[in-house]
Amino acid sequence: MSLRLTDVIFWFSAVSCALAQAAILRSVVIAPARASGRPAASPVRRALEIAWAVLPGVALVVVFVLTWRVMHGTHVSAASPSVMQ
Repeated sequence: MSLRLTDVIFWFSAVSCALAQAAILRSVVIAPARASGRPAASPVRRALEIAWAVLPGVALVVVFVLTWRVMHGTHVSAASPSVMQ
């Protein structure tokens, strides 16, 4: 696969995941506020819901950064080049 095609696939995946994460966050933050007739959730429960919605987004950012670094050879090798004695 050419590097250009991998870049296109990478960015398509990144944008798709960002849109999905935005939809998840919107459903957690905005939708409960619009629901009428439901008792208000406790602040602790609300904070946990938001945290569990943000956590996958953070994990995806880490995966995307690591993937980008590997694709473009900017990762640091674990084994440093040293002269063996």
